[in-house]
Amino acid sequence: MSTGRAIVSPPLHRKLRIFSYDPSVAAEHDSLDIGSVTLNVRWEALEPGPVGEYIEVVDVDPASGVIYLPVDLNDPRLLAQDGHAPSEANPQSHQQMTYAVAMATIAHFERALGRAVLWSDYRPDSQSRHFVRRLRIYPHALRERNAYYSPAKKALLFGYFPVDRKDRHNTPGTIVHTALSHDIIAHEVTHALLDGIHPRFNEPFNVDVLAFHEAFADIVALFQHFSYPGVLREQMARTRGNLETENALGQLAQQFGRAAGRGGSLRDALGEFDPETNAWRLRSPDPTALERTDEPHDRGSILVAAVFGAFITVYKKRTRDLYRIASDGTGILKAGDIHPDLSGRLADEATRCAQRMLQMCIRALDYAPPVGITFGDYLRALVTADHDLLPEDPAGYRVAVVESFRRWGIYPAGMRSMSVESLLWPSAEDLATAEATREVTLYAEKALRLRDTEASLQRQYSKQRPMSQTSESIQRSMLSETGEVLDPAALQLPDRLAIWRGAQEQAKAFWHWLNDEDETLLRAIGIVLTPRQRKLSIFERHGRYRTEIHSVRIANREGQNGWPASEMVVEITQRRRGYLDPAEQAAVDDGRKFVGENDKGDFRYRAGCTLLVDPETMRLRRVIRTGGTIDDDVALGKVRAFLSGERLSPGNAFEAASAAISRAEPFAMLHRGGH
Repeated sequence: MSTGRAIVSPPLHRKLRIFSYDPSVAAEHDSLDIGSVTLNVRWEALEPGPVGEYIEVVDVDPASGVIYLPVDLNDPRLLAQDGHAPSEANPQSHQQMTYAVAMATIAHFERALGRAVLWSDYRPDSQSRHFVRRLRIYPHALRERNAYYSPAKKALLFGYFPVDRKDRHNTPGTIVHTALSHDIIAHEVTHALLDGIHPRFNEPFNVDVLAFHEAFADIVALFQHFSYPGVLREQMARTRGNLETENALGQLAQQFGRAAGRGGSLRDALGEFDPETNAWRLRSPDPTALERTDEPHDRGSILVAAVFGAFITVYKKRTRDLYRIASDGTGILKAGDIHPDLSGRLADEATRCAQRMLQMCIRALDYAPPVGITFGDYLRALVTADHDLLPEDPAGYRVAVVESFRRWGIYPAGMRSMSVESLLWPSAEDLATAEATREVTLYAEKALRLRDTEASLQRQYSKQRPMSQTSESIQRSMLSETGEVLDPAALQLPDRLAIWRGAQEQAKAFWHWLNDEDETLLRAIGIVLTPRQRKLSIFERHGRYRTEIHSVRIANREGQNGWPASEMVVEITQRRRGYLDPAEQAAVDDGRKFVGENDKGDFRYRAGCTLLVDPETMRLRRVIRTGGTIDDDVALGKVRAFLSGERLSPGNAFEAASAAISRAEPFAMLHRGGH
């Protein structure tokens, strides 16, 4: 029986206003028109906070003893005006901005990875894992010059602090809120997303690991600048399309950097502020810079410069024709402002190049080793992931990446060639064993059934069909308030809990396969189960070395010519007790020193591999190994040397081995003091 009421579908997006960079930009007359932007955030049912499927904003200010009233973004008055206007004085505007930027960052990840993102599991002990539905965001958590992601709390904590400087950019006594910096929010959300994909990347087992965490978070924040058309066009007009000059697109957290006494932004992908001349200068690639740089942020800035340099190279190539057309063939523009049509076309090309580079950078995470990543590993991951999805590369993105990394001295250890083909991770056919070249069926009958279950969940995600119980209850309340019949299919969100549970079952199936497979094949992929020479520091059970299926995830992406491309990503690790004293290590290994099951050693050494598998045929496609196997004493020794301080400069983040090993909150300390 018809009710006579129309079926109304909700909007695809919720429009929310934010500061484009931070409040300082909106306060400058020259940039008044681009001080704020409006984001199209994917529509979802929200409770006050906001609280949604992925994010929960909790606005408690412990230093002031205040709990701020949570913003209700479903208020019709806010819906009608795209949320609160960006404001330094309104805490609800702070809540709105952290939510909006966080959701925009999540959207970039889900598009690149081809799946719903999951936060890292909560593990109260080594035996249990619990699903974390929402990342908590505290916009006013700290009264200090800091903002960080807490792996223990599964939360982002943003600080605020008074300005103690007096210059053309700063007024003493005014307050800087890190929760109002687009770049800081995107940076911290990226830390949390990366932790959900690679929780072991928090463990500093070489000089690149935490530097990579910082660099990757900066890369995502920088390339998100190119998602805002109005801001982009204004910067293109101001720089006449030359992105190698000083511009806001290549800078991070201007207000924070100036208030911290840096003279300019917190970090800059292209240049640096010269304190002696008070001027900005372009930084030239230095292939020796890594050799003398250990501090995570400084080292990470080299990786950022390499990635951004590749982007600039492709952008310049793709816009060369526009400059020729606008300059009557000379390629040199006349003095004065460029035509608005030209700045618009340049902005379009910059957006296209930036989106491709950002997708490359995020997608490469699935092609990284499960632990101990190096910058060289990331280069191989970038090239291989892009090659496998888009074999043709007419614009030369991969060549530009390799060239820029080489100019900055970034290359994988032991490589005899820096060609794109040489940098690809090995396929199963590349492994020098007959067992590895055969068609390998990874699953038994049970595993195949689980695979089909997981594939079904992913198809549901791609259609946005499942809906969480919380979201469903919110939708029911919306129905009762509005009195309209809403289209249920358009309201639904991915059931991330079901996807997480499916992944756990997949991991169990892989574990059974792993323990039944031929030892020769396992050694070829970097896994050791049966000791050739037993080492008692390696965790074992019933005479076999233990393994952990770290994660199993399915990616559904759009490949060449728009065809869907799917792959299963499996991460396998093993663990070993490490000791800072080599003599103690040897004594434990050969049994002269007895250690109990609960002995943790001085640190954990981990090794393993990432496998890329065709989910339809279950054929092994790529093998990405860590630098050594679990019984490799040389690789263990390198970790020991790093933690013992052989590569550490005075005052850097890993000054003492004990601090590096036992740190529960790595990002809190890394970000303290204006980093």
